[in-house]
Amino acid sequence: MRRFVLVVLGLAAIVTTARADYPEETFLARRDVTFTVPTPSAGSLPPVVGSLRLYRIRKGDTLMDVARLYGLGYNEIVDANPGLDPWVPPAGATVLLPTEWILPCCTYQGIVVNVPEMRLFYYTPAGPGQTRVHTYPVGLGRDDWQTPSGTFRVIGKTVNPQWNIPEDIRVEHIRERGDDRTFIPGGDPDNPLGKYRLELSMPMYRIHGTNIPWGVGMQVSHGCVRLYPEDIERLFPQVPIGTPGVFTYETVKVGRRGGAVYVESHEDIYGKTPAIFSAALNELSRHRVEGDVDRQKLEVGLRDSGGVPFVVSGSEDNPTRTSSACHDGAANTDHCQARNG
Repeated sequence: MRRFVLVVLGLAAIVTTARADYPEETFLARRDVTFTVPTPSAGSLPPVVGSLRLYRIRKGDTLMDVARLYGLGYNEIVDANPGLDPWVPPAGATVLLPTEWILPCCTYQGIVVNVPEMRLFYYTPAGPGQTRVHTYPVGLGRDDWQTPSGTFRVIGKTVNPQWNIPEDIRVEHIRERGDDRTFIPGGDPDNPLGKYRLELSMPMYRIHGTNIPWGVGMQVSHGCVRLYPEDIERLFPQVPIGTPGVFTYETVKVGRRGGAVYVESHEDIYGKTPAIFSAALNELSRHRVEGDVDRQKLEVGLRDSGGVPFVVSGSEDNPTRTSSACHDGAANTDHCQARNG
């Protein structure tokens, strides 16, 4: 545990040094990641939303910067760009932004957190037959403080919440760094809850902000769900008390876009799905599309896709799925992104 703390502190120092070009206002100004889709019917394949993008690294960028700029977590951008140093990527390197997702199955109302993906989806009605989807990366519980699976409801909302430190966590703090505080007041820079908190009917677990944004997309919490400050600020006012939710554990998701069936897979962070190929086949079978699947594509995709949805049968609506274009409004055209045609 001491080694873990030292590594975390070291990473924090690196990020603080490298992020000088990105004040908090930059992240607060970015757009919300939102989609409107036809409301999926019971038993249908979930839709694929978003599109892949590309980004060219500037001197001083870290993958943490880039991830946060595009509403991604550390896990997503690192998995999609294997072999690229996340802390000192070379200037000019092209980064794949995995801003394309299959919606988790099979609830399309309220809050859905897919634990292996480390991503939250929030569903609201958007008119007759339409559903609006907001999606945010999250930080989750460590191996020794796992975020659970199960259903819940939002039972309270607090601005600038005080953190009353549970005794077992306080003992850990004393052992690791000699900190014997029993609470941390709301608004304190040391408060890990950030500015906003959603209280849940699931005892001891909450959805809240964070005072360490670089931990989003990592397993760093004591089980609670942490969002970037700008994301919890957007989510908090939208969620009424009584909103239903679920923590689900889907290492493999199956979806459809146009005439193609897609699969998306993520690391089995808590060791609950050791046989990923069998899990994928089971999901395809459950949706009754296994007969048309190219098993070689499935095997290669599960091994090499890095969390990005990949086609296992049928024809893609856009075979390239990306096309380069300069970052809107960027003074330096080394910022590039890609959009579906």
